[in-house]
Amino acid sequence: MNIIKKALGILWIVLAVAAAYFCIFEFGLPKFLSDQQEDLVFGIIILFILTPLIVLGLGTFGYFALIGEYDKEN
Repeated sequence: MNIIKKALGILWIVLAVAAAYFCIFEFGLPKFLSDQQEDLVFGIIILFILTPLIVLGLGTFGYFALIGEYDKEN
Protein backbone atom coordinates (compact mmCIF):
# COMPACT_ATOMS: atom_id res chain seq x y z
CA MET A 1 0.00 0.00 0.00
CA ASN A 2 2.90 2.36 0.71
CA ILE A 3 4.20 1.89 -2.84
CA ILE A 4 0.81 2.95 -4.18
CA LYS A 5 0.89 6.05 -1.96
CA LYS A 6 4.33 7.01 -3.28
CA ALA A 7 3.24 6.46 -6.89
CA LEU A 8 0.18 8.59 -6.31
CA GLY A 9 2.45 11.24 -4.77
CA ILE A 10 4.26 11.46 -8.09
CA LEU A 11 0.90 11.67 -9.84
CA TRP A 12 -0.20 14.58 -7.61
CA ILE A 13 3.03 16.45 -8.37
CA VAL A 14 2.53 15.90 -12.10
CA LEU A 15 -1.05 17.14 -11.74
CA ALA A 16 0.25 20.24 -9.92
CA VAL A 17 2.57 21.03 -12.83
CA ALA A 18 -0.21 20.44 -15.35
CA ALA A 19 -2.61 22.61 -13.35
CA ALA A 20 0.00 25.38 -13.21
CA TYR A 21 0.41 25.27 -16.98
CA PHE A 22 -3.30 25.28 -17.74
CA CYS A 23 -4.20 27.89 -15.13
CA ILE A 24 -1.50 30.28 -16.28
CA PHE A 25 -1.24 29.83 -20.05
CA GLU A 26 -4.69 28.56 -21.03
CA PHE A 27 -7.03 30.28 -18.57
CA GLY A 28 -5.29 33.17 -16.81
CA LEU A 29 -3.12 35.04 -19.31
CA PRO A 30 -5.62 35.13 -22.19
CA LYS A 31 -8.24 36.58 -19.85
CA PHE A 32 -5.70 38.90 -18.18
CA LEU A 33 -4.59 40.32 -21.52
CA SER A 34 -8.15 40.74 -22.83
CA ASP A 35 -9.62 44.19 -23.37
CA GLN A 36 -12.87 43.46 -21.54
CA GLN A 37 -13.19 44.41 -17.87
CA GLU A 38 -14.94 41.20 -16.76
CA ASP A 39 -12.24 39.10 -18.43
CA LEU A 40 -9.55 41.12 -16.67
CA VAL A 41 -11.12 40.52 -13.25
CA PHE A 42 -11.50 36.81 -13.98
CA GLY A 43 -7.87 36.63 -15.17
CA ILE A 44 -6.62 38.30 -11.98
CA ILE A 45 -8.63 35.87 -9.84
CA ILE A 46 -7.31 32.88 -11.79
CA LEU A 47 -3.67 34.02 -11.80
CA PHE A 48 -3.24 35.39 -8.31
CA ILE A 49 -5.76 33.49 -6.17
CA LEU A 50 -6.80 30.16 -7.67
CA THR A 51 -3.53 29.08 -9.32
CA PRO A 52 -1.39 29.29 -6.16
CA LEU A 53 -4.07 27.52 -4.10
CA ILE A 54 -4.46 24.67 -6.57
CA VAL A 55 -0.77 24.19 -7.33
CA LEU A 56 0.46 24.48 -3.76
CA GLY A 57 -2.28 22.16 -2.50
CA LEU A 58 -1.60 19.44 -5.06
CA GLY A 59 2.17 19.85 -4.81
CA THR A 60 2.25 19.73 -1.02
CA PHE A 61 0.02 16.68 -0.87
CA GLY A 62 2.12 14.94 -3.52
CA TYR A 63 5.38 15.82 -1.78
CA PHE A 64 4.20 14.47 1.57
CA ALA A 65 2.90 11.30 -0.09
CA LEU A 66 6.19 10.88 -1.93
CA ILE A 67 8.40 11.20 1.16
CA GLY A 68 6.25 8.76 3.11
CA GLU A 69 4.50 11.08 5.52
CA TYR A 70 1.27 9.09 5.18
CA ASP A 71 2.89 5.66 5.65
CA LYS A 72 1.66 3.56 8.53
CA GLU A 73 4.04 3.52 11.51
CA ASN A 74 2.74 0.39 13.24
